[in-house]
Amino acid sequence: MYSAFEIRRALANPVRISLECNRLFYRRGYRRAYNTSGVDVFAEDWDSLILLDACRYDLFERHSRLPGDLEARESRGSGTAEFLRGNVAGRDLLDTVYVTANPQLYRYREELDATFHDVIHVWMEDGWDEEYGTVLPETTTRYALEAAERYPNKRLFVHYLQPHYPFVGSETTFDKGHVQDPEQGQDVFWLRLTDGRLDVPRETVWDAYADNLELVLPYAESLMDAFEGRTVVTSDHGNLFDERAFPIPMRVWGHPKGIHVENLIKVPWLVHETGRRKEIVAEDPVSEGRTVGEDVMEDRLEALGYV
Repeated sequence: MYSAFEIRRALANPVRISLECNRLFYRRGYRRAYNTSGVDVFAEDWDSLILLDACRYDLFERHSRLPGDLEARESRGSGTAEFLRGNVAGRDLLDTVYVTANPQLYRYREELDATFHDVIHVWMEDGWDEEYGTVLPETTTRYALEAAERYPNKRLFVHYLQPHYPFVGSETTFDKGHVQDPEQGQDVFWLRLTDGRLDVPRETVWDAYADNLELVLPYAESLMDAFEGRTVVTSDHGNLFDERAFPIPMRVWGHPKGIHVENLIKVPWLVHETGRRKEIVAEDPVSEGRTVGEDVMEDRLEALGYV
């Protein structure tokens, strides 16, 4: 079940062991692949769905001025891969076009085995910003508007990376790049905050996170203005900021997969309607889509802290 490297890494950092024990609790010893009590987003009624990656409910409630009716929903995951596993795995989604800045669908494409009408991987070479190590919201917006024009009779699923780090435009350095440890491999800064190797005030991290949400909100609103029908704004998961995880009591930063405490799975669900509803039609996939080398994918994943 665990590789030799994973065992060595856990022994070198007991925090990983505690996280894994909590994960085993919520996943019932890995009998559950995701949070089964979370909302099935594709069973919900919408024409367009805008996803803000790693946006917890209270942050959105405090900062969003987007039009519509807001409520809280429970996500099927505390990480993007788990969210996708709970919502798209093995599904026929031929009525949907997925415009995504996040590489996780591509990374797990064989395991997830989801069939969309089309998938537009914005994060591939022409959509990736090398300076910031992410996909900027204006780029995702451009691809989403092009997809809406090209596919007027499809549900449109638009996946922004923000407010997920890196914190674009912020002067913070802790979220830029990652530490390579000979025993533990790459350590994303969330883990170093959790185990105490990195000491940054909570307010500093929270403010950078909030600024990243403020960055993306105007672009989300521009899509809401452009899209007709029923548009939902939501997130795949939340984020912890030195908050308690259970059943082993420990303070955690970030969004470790499989740990289903409130601020990791409580997400916004904002519904806005304007104009006429779409006439949605399911059709065969348009193509197999673009591919990239494994090295390109790994570089993108590393920049976002996924490896």
